[in-house]
Amino acid sequence: MVTSQNVSSQDALMSAKLQKRIVTILFNLIVGFGGLLMATPLVWMLSASLKPTSEIYRFPPTLIPEQFTLASYERLFSDWPFAAWYVNSLVVAVVTTLAVLFFSSLAGFGFAKYRFKGNRVLFMIVLASTMIPFQLILVPLFIVMSRLSWTNSYYALIIPFMAPAVSIFLMRQFISSIPSELMESARIDGATEFGIYWRIIVPLARPAFAALAILTFLGSWNSFLWPLSVLRQQTAMTLPVGMASMLGGVTAGSEAPIGASMAGATLITIPVIIVFIAVQKHYIAGLTAASIKG
Repeated sequence: MVTSQNVSSQDALMSAKLQKRIVTILFNLIVGFGGLLMATPLVWMLSASLKPTSEIYRFPPTLIPEQFTLASYERLFSDWPFAAWYVNSLVVAVVTTLAVLFFSSLAGFGFAKYRFKGNRVLFMIVLASTMIPFQLILVPLFIVMSRLSWTNSYYALIIPFMAPAVSIFLMRQFISSIPSELMESARIDGATEFGIYWRIIVPLARPAFAALAILTFLGSWNSFLWPLSVLRQQTAMTLPVGMASMLGGVTAGSEAPIGASMAGATLITIPVIIVFIAVQKHYIAGLTAASIKG
């Protein structure tokens, strides 16, 4: 026999499920709308890069080009040294990322798993250096690069940023959570210290490596102030500096048309998307683990 109490319990359960479903639907709608807003400029950018100039300025605008053309891309590579800028940015971003992953993980490994005199003090100094704004050291760093004759070269863009303090902190926090017993077992089996790092720390710290790789690559790829300070030759410029000079009419004598600008912006986004897709599985896990462990 169904009592009124059972009916009330069932109604309450159904009401709770309905509320949860409504909240889920509303959340998905809000997130979807936000994603649509964020994607709209990118879609328009790609669309504009494939349109003739007359169609770009047409009102009302068209999302899908009525006349597809690659003229903007052809002009981008013919009127400006865009290919050289692209290669420069790729070399700097990839080499910087690999260097940061290697040196920061080694430093983080040392701070996390080795007890030596001054360990804590030295780590505090590393953390304190993060509070120094880059603008404060820009001029002294430029003087050093100039005296070394490293301006207009990859050295000035890579070497000063091979082991940033934030990267060391992130790797130290994650590596601290790896059981030290694994290292002791490896030592008993005859593993060297570098062997322990390479065969134990690196595989287990993969989420932290993924998060750090994205952050470093994006930071290097989008860097503007420092490359602007040390690069003067057109063929030595990276993409942000080259695009800025292109939009300002510095490199070709006249301001770039909007089609060429959108073509350049479209090509700039491709490596960022590829890198994020490649390591997205570990990205959030790495950031979360590094923030709560250690």
